[in-house]
Amino acid sequence: MERKRSMIAIQMTAQRKRLVYLTFCSLALSAAIVSQAAWLAEAVQQIFVEQASFSSVAGLLGILLVVMAIRTLLSYGNGKLGLQMAAAAKTNMRAAVLQHFTHSSIAFSLRGQTGGKVSLALDAVDEADSYFSQYLPRTVETAMISVLIVVVTFTQHANSGIILLATAPFIPIFMILVGLKTKNKSEEKYAQLAEFAGTFLDSLQGLVTLKIFGRARRQKQQIERSSFKYRDATMDILKIAFTNTLMLESIVMLSIGIVALELALQLLVFKSMSFHTAFFVLLLVPEFYGLLKSSGTAFHNGRTSMGAMRKVETMLAGSTDSNELKDQPAGSRTLPNNLSLMPPAIELDHVRYQYAPDAFELQTGSLTIGPGDHIALVGPSGSGKTTLLHLIAGLLQPASGSVRVNGSPLTPHDETIWFEQMSYITQHPYIFAGTFADNIAIGAGRHVSREEIEAAAAEAGLSKVVAQLEQGLDTQVGEGGRGLSGGEKQRLALARAFLKRPSIILFDEPTVGLDLQTEDILQRSIASLAQSATMITVAHRLYTIRHADNILFMDHGALIGSGRHDELMERLPAYAEMIGFQREGVPG
Repeated sequence: MERKRSMIAIQMTAQRKRLVYLTFCSLALSAAIVSQAAWLAEAVQQIFVEQASFSSVAGLLGILLVVMAIRTLLSYGNGKLGLQMAAAAKTNMRAAVLQHFTHSSIAFSLRGQTGGKVSLALDAVDEADSYFSQYLPRTVETAMISVLIVVVTFTQHANSGIILLATAPFIPIFMILVGLKTKNKSEEKYAQLAEFAGTFLDSLQGLVTLKIFGRARRQKQQIERSSFKYRDATMDILKIAFTNTLMLESIVMLSIGIVALELALQLLVFKSMSFHTAFFVLLLVPEFYGLLKSSGTAFHNGRTSMGAMRKVETMLAGSTDSNELKDQPAGSRTLPNNLSLMPPAIELDHVRYQYAPDAFELQTGSLTIGPGDHIALVGPSGSGKTTLLHLIAGLLQPASGSVRVNGSPLTPHDETIWFEQMSYITQHPYIFAGTFADNIAIGAGRHVSREEIEAAAAEAGLSKVVAQLEQGLDTQVGEGGRGLSGGEKQRLALARAFLKRPSIILFDEPTVGLDLQTEDILQRSIASLAQSATMITVAHRLYTIRHADNILFMDHGALIGSGRHDELMERLPAYAEMIGFQREGVPG
């Protein structure tokens, strides 16, 4: 199996053209730096040693200014290329993260906290900037310029070249040691940031609940502890950065001092070197060590960025299902055996699912749901009804066995096509910030006309609600808009389904907790919607149970029995007992 490339390798491949420009620009910059030192040494030699007149060195000074200007432009060009690479890399990485969130299986998407994912998509991707804008340009510059400076130094004075080669390795060795520590601390930092962001967003979304139950102060303390952990992780990285800067400065100063001392001995004591040569070498040495020092700082930032990119890479590699789906040819993403035939047949082939070892386990045995059947899932709370509904919906994947649609197993590859054929209406449908019309149109998965939206709203029993609103279907709902009651949310969810006209409808008993009038409206809408679809309902109401074509009774994660209402009343005491409690709880 081919080994997957790292995030950095992928981005480097995408930046190949800019890397070529950066290499040529750095090569030209190295020539400009050496030329600047040479012309400056010549100017000082003529003005201060040979006492030449200003007019005789005017041309020389002009050349020096031109070389300095070229060096400045080349440095600016390198920086500009670094910023462009950083911007392109961040755009590509953020697009990859968003595409991953879009194409990931529902089961994978439900893992983790929303705040942590937002932090990863924003903060971790932004942190990658330093690798491309600083570390990469400095690395290329160091490779080009330092080699040329060493070569030129050896041609001028071999002893100084030897000192450069002897002292220079201390800087990269120290950088590697510090960089490894920085990378680990950086990964720790982003883990703490994700935890803090997740805790904060969860607390913000559940603030009302926290206040009602008197847990706001305790949650505040938890957020405070999480923020302190993130602060400590950040401060650890800063400590490493300050230590890195101190050690680099010390190494650079000592190294320059050793070269300067050796040049002074050759020039003043042994008189074996000219002033021009000594000054020329002395100008190149700070450039050499300054370059290594700046690359050391960039290396530290680069390792921090690598830690952030590693977190992104880990997240992107976390769901093979989504990657396989993404790589699959578009034309092959179809379910076999004509799923488009409405409605489909569904088979549960000894499906087993367990949330965690030693935790609740669901086992179904063998079961067939015929096309157009209206199925009621009943049983005590915690018996596995909603879990089974999630397995049929494809929100969970069986640990063993399979869910078959028209005779073929339902796999993550088929998720997109399956969702196009299905509607799943829970007890608490999510309402997005937007208009009534926008929220209904979400159900279609295609462009729909205003007339289609109005018709779906009418079929779902929303006409009177919409008519009472000043802006009708254009009324803002959801966060920042008009609040909806439980019944209105359910009817809006039904309107989405009417617009979609799915071949299979899954209900997690949407009428629980509603008043009788609203429940009657919903029941009529549901009956109309289910006329041309297979319907599976987690049922609590006796009305829903009695009118089902087939009732599946579950207890402790097992399918105990199935049949019509009258059949189960006679042969399944647990079912009869449950119905008895239902009747006692129904007035009249």
